[in-house]
Amino acid sequence: MNIVIVGAQWGDEGKGKMIDILSRKVDYIVRYQGGNNAGHTVVAGGKEYIFHLIPSGILHKGKICCIGNGVVVDPMVLIKEINDLRKAGIHIDGRFKISSLAHVILPYHRILDQLRETKRTQRIGTTGRGIGPCYADKIIRCGIRMVDLLNPGVFRDKLKDNLKEKNEIFKKVYDHPGFSFDKIYEEYLDYAKALSGYICNVHLLLNDAVDKKKDILFEGAQGTFLDIDFGTYPFVTSSSTTAGGATIGTGVSPVKIDKVIGVAKAYTTRVGEGPFPTEFPPAFDKFMRNKGNEFGATTGRPRRCGWFDAVMVKESVLLNGISELAIMKLDILDNLKNIKICTGYKYKGKKFREFPYDFEVLSNALPIYKEMPGWDSLTTKAKKYRQLPGNAKNYLSFLQDVLNTKISMISVGSSREETIFLD
Repeated sequence: MNIVIVGAQWGDEGKGKMIDILSRKVDYIVRYQGGNNAGHTVVAGGKEYIFHLIPSGILHKGKICCIGNGVVVDPMVLIKEINDLRKAGIHIDGRFKISSLAHVILPYHRILDQLRETKRTQRIGTTGRGIGPCYADKIIRCGIRMVDLLNPGVFRDKLKDNLKEKNEIFKKVYDHPGFSFDKIYEEYLDYAKALSGYICNVHLLLNDAVDKKKDILFEGAQGTFLDIDFGTYPFVTSSSTTAGGATIGTGVSPVKIDKVIGVAKAYTTRVGEGPFPTEFPPAFDKFMRNKGNEFGATTGRPRRCGWFDAVMVKESVLLNGISELAIMKLDILDNLKNIKICTGYKYKGKKFREFPYDFEVLSNALPIYKEMPGWDSLTTKAKKYRQLPGNAKNYLSFLQDVLNTKISMISVGSSREETIFLD
């Protein structure tokens, strides 16, 4: 079976744990979009692993993990991640593949990302990793791909052409001295030597796997509402984070996808700027952030926290074709007296039951809440659904009804074992 895992909120939902669990049952795991602005945290064997580019399924022996063409790759970050895994005793040779068509992040992408934020009044809250500028070069057709790094002549010509234009922009617009061709060229040829053994035609590899009836897990980064088209634009990422991105970012046809599983927190978080209708007041926000350890796996930035937004997640179910949901971090709601779920918005006397893409409405709307009683006992002790506190089961049942989607998995802690399966 070929399954897409997608975040149903603004990212950071806990996809890393779900991918780690489901990786045991598949043959291939492939990351299909984003870059090292994403982070998946997995706790296994008492150790914590943080992944930025390599699929977290690499922790399972015998699994083949791929970076698809839809991902943008910073070679320096990727090589460090490979070396860290080796130090941890995890061998990846022969089972880690990078698409030759994936675009490469260069030093000028990272610097441009940071400089653009300083120039703008409306800041996006970018991670400054060069993701957006790299995707921009891809779209305006001056990007450099992994396959180009393997051909020194092609790489030389493309890099020279790019620097001729970009150094002018850096000097005249940003008062930046620009970049040395020789330094970048030599540095990236070294990266190419280190990574050449992993680079291949991933789309051919995956389609061959499909023909051989192998099982593939498609791993998304970020979440639905950071999607370049359907997210809370312009406070979004630069790629297609929805399930449709899995086919664009890997070269596997949509007719070969069997199931889409959505991942959502039992509450809501977002990083960076942008509208957030259900955001907690500052004091409670700080309390829940510390309770849930809501700090970015990649940047360490504090996440903004709020109540579960069913309007958002219902839109995610529609956009992605989600047939089942995993609800993560239910345990963080333990010991709260009351819990709220947003079922609609109100703005200027009008009620919205569907997600409004109008920026003014989304920025100023008041949430319409369904309030439910919390629970005193700890959900972390539950190994099966029936062992959950009654009010926790009522909460999950309401989510299932309002979203019209079945909940198939519930996470009540960070480790693999603290997971309840309903099927």
